[in-house]
Amino acid sequence: MTIKLGPAVCGDLDEATRREWLVVDGTGGYAMGTVAGLRTRRYHGLLVVADASSAERHLALAALDPVLVVGDVRVRLGTFEWQGGVVDPLGHVFLTGFSLEDGVPTRRFQVGGTVVEEQLAMAHGAPVVAVNYRLIAGGPVGLELGALCTWRDAHGERFAGADPQIERTADGFVFEGHYVVKGPGYVPGGAWHRGARAREEAARGLNAVEDLWFAGRFSKMLETGDTLGVTAWAIPATDPGPAELVIDFARHRARDLLATAKAKSEPERLLTLAADQFVIRRQGASAPDVIAGYPWFNSWSRDTMVSYEGLFLVTGRIEEGRSLLREAAASISEGMLANTADSGSTEYNTIDATLWFLQAVARHVELSGDLDLAAELAGPVNEVVAAYVAGTRYGIHVDPADGLVAGGAPNLALTWMDARIDGTPVTQRAGKPVEVNALWISGLRSIGRLTRAIGGDPSALNALAARAQEGFLRRFVRPDGRGLFDVVDVPPDDAAVRPNQILAVSLPDGPLSDDELAESVVRACAPLITPLGLRSLDPADGAYRGLHRGDSVTRDRAYHDGTVWPWLIGPWIDAARRLHHDVSDPLDPLVAHLGEWGLGSVSETLDGDAPHHASGCPFQAWSVGELLRQVRAG
Repeated sequence: MTIKLGPAVCGDLDEATRREWLVVDGTGGYAMGTVAGLRTRRYHGLLVVADASSAERHLALAALDPVLVVGDVRVRLGTFEWQGGVVDPLGHVFLTGFSLEDGVPTRRFQVGGTVVEEQLAMAHGAPVVAVNYRLIAGGPVGLELGALCTWRDAHGERFAGADPQIERTADGFVFEGHYVVKGPGYVPGGAWHRGARAREEAARGLNAVEDLWFAGRFSKMLETGDTLGVTAWAIPATDPGPAELVIDFARHRARDLLATAKAKSEPERLLTLAADQFVIRRQGASAPDVIAGYPWFNSWSRDTMVSYEGLFLVTGRIEEGRSLLREAAASISEGMLANTADSGSTEYNTIDATLWFLQAVARHVELSGDLDLAAELAGPVNEVVAAYVAGTRYGIHVDPADGLVAGGAPNLALTWMDARIDGTPVTQRAGKPVEVNALWISGLRSIGRLTRAIGGDPSALNALAARAQEGFLRRFVRPDGRGLFDVVDVPPDDAAVRPNQILAVSLPDGPLSDDELAESVVRACAPLITPLGLRSLDPADGAYRGLHRGDSVTRDRAYHDGTVWPWLIGPWIDAARRLHHDVSDPLDPLVAHLGEWGLGSVSETLDGDAPHHASGCPFQAWSVGELLRQVRAG
């Protein structure tokens, strides 16, 4: 599926900066920007390098500043914003089109009769980017590309100080010993460009300016059909060869992914390539990992397991998924799955990630028939069950009074609704959360089936499931017929209408076998439904916040108290299908969303209030995974 935008969008600065593109290197690094070419985030750049030994990333090559030289006239095709909000130059006005095909973003500029096309791709498996400009019409002309550089943490800024160390090479330069930039006609530069502004950081109340080093320019005279290519790579990667070759390889790899996934419909093809962006293999790692979202998230086990079926099973990446599950099982400690935070440290601080792991294992075996994996992971899986029954970190335990899972600790939010402000949870949900116990019951039954399939005795698992089922129906069903409590044992029981209860209907082998009761849950969730996902809180609730924007504190207050989450469309459609509701149309708005913000992908969150402007990460793994799973099922 090709996304195409015309001059009306490309030439409008607000519209063109609202839409972002992403390409990845398969190791956690990426290139990212806007259709306009304006860097609106501190994270935008042409080469963002993932550290091989940690979760850190560094921004390297920030931008190329293209200048078209036609006779004595110099036309700047770049678009930059500076401190104070001044935008100069305004190169986006020369944009006539943008397209995303086979995962390669392409922009076209037209100045009079001169047409220049820009394409960009990354090598897979190494921190390498290639940018190629081709003269489509109007030669001969000159083209210059100014290199704006830095080397700093992707979450931070760098300001002018001592001049960076630049080592000149035969056809480019090495920046501070970290990365190489190569191209034709290189002429060294040597000046700080001060006050580059990122408007999205300003909107978040963060520092929005930084300084970039002008390291020089590349140039070439072009006849029609000629190209000017620039490549950049982080050391110790090596020269990838011509930029055109890197881009061709990227296209071929995209087509191979589509063939492996047997993707047929246009949305399915686009989502398959989007899914690939989140599947990485860190340098030296023995198994793949999943990036939760670009540009600021790294790997989180909950997000990985929620999106597992969509990213791996739907796309035919069975062997990669197998190795990921084995690696995850090896990280289990005291019955809990490691949750690797962006700091790079390993923490065990979720109540539900491990239960999503049980779901992922069950679905993998059910869809692939891999009973060898079921036998191999039987030990870790039963360790999870035993630890939850006996009790583990943060008060997580099975209550012998009702067979339900409870947990909670001061200043921690253990469920997916985990936002905190100054260390204090916004939505703590300590006690017995509804989706955690739906996952527990479904997981026990699924693992029981696998145990029987490999010749084991599932009676203990089935007994735990039956006990929890009885406790669930007794404790969570609201007496007023309006679905389920969100958390019990708080006290009092939390009757806030949130989307968590839909999992009690959607999960295979979940706790609600009675269709009438399941219908009451679906009805209760009706106020949460939007065209692009489910709200995290009923708008009628006094705590509801309909806009997810502003500074970090304001955003965190709204994060799980009204904000729309596209990933929840997956469980909601599963529930609707189970009850034989018509689900032919609900996916259409999300498919249209693929061309509205993170191009070819699905955002992390959106405003709870219409028109549901996107927020959070423009590219989010579980949003893509769940939409792809439903599009394939559709």
